[in-house]
Amino acid sequence: MTDVQAVLFDLDGTFADTAPDLASALNHTRSLRNLPPLPLEILRPQASHGAAGLLKTGMNVTPEMPEFTGLRTSFLDYYESHICVQTRLFEGMAELVENLEDRRIQWGIVTNKPHRFTLPLMQELGYAKRAACLVSGDTCSNAKPHPEPLLYACGLIGVPPERCLYLGDDLRDMQAANAASMPGIIARYGYIDADARLETWNARAIIDHPMELLDQI
Repeated sequence: MTDVQAVLFDLDGTFADTAPDLASALNHTRSLRNLPPLPLEILRPQASHGAAGLLKTGMNVTPEMPEFTGLRTSFLDYYESHICVQTRLFEGMAELVENLEDRRIQWGIVTNKPHRFTLPLMQELGYAKRAACLVSGDTCSNAKPHPEPLLYACGLIGVPPERCLYLGDDLRDMQAANAASMPGIIARYGYIDADARLETWNARAIIDHPMELLDQI
């Protein structure tokens, strides 16, 4: 890969370790049903799958069930008011971003997280104004694995997809990247299920630390 002009990041499980605060929101929701808290290690792999994934794992509730809407509202309301209590950038991400900025390589966020959470979280982390773009799950008509959010981000920053890298920790991230003709990189340090077959995700590379992304530039 040569002449990389931009790097786009997934948010949860790639740019920032949001699992502790998401797990706290799930355990708060469990407490409303007088259920004991679940350990982070059980909930962590589901953190990239949003409220639906966490509620399924933590409460065995799925979207077609009548109680889902109320539980999802409780979960999201709590999360919104506790969005950056324990959330931190992954080790090495701050250094990676600084390196990209020093090289004048644009970077941005493309996530399925709704804008109501994406913007305040990035503000709390101190990176909202540094990002060249923030594309949330409800920014476009389609969310990942559809390529529209990645292509929309390319339009915002003025860089063609083949000159961008997309770093993500979920299969849908690589599906979106491939559909957008954008090289996809798997963040193996993120929220990946133990049984995931990463070799089938059709990624350009797999990295175990954010700074390893520089090897692809």
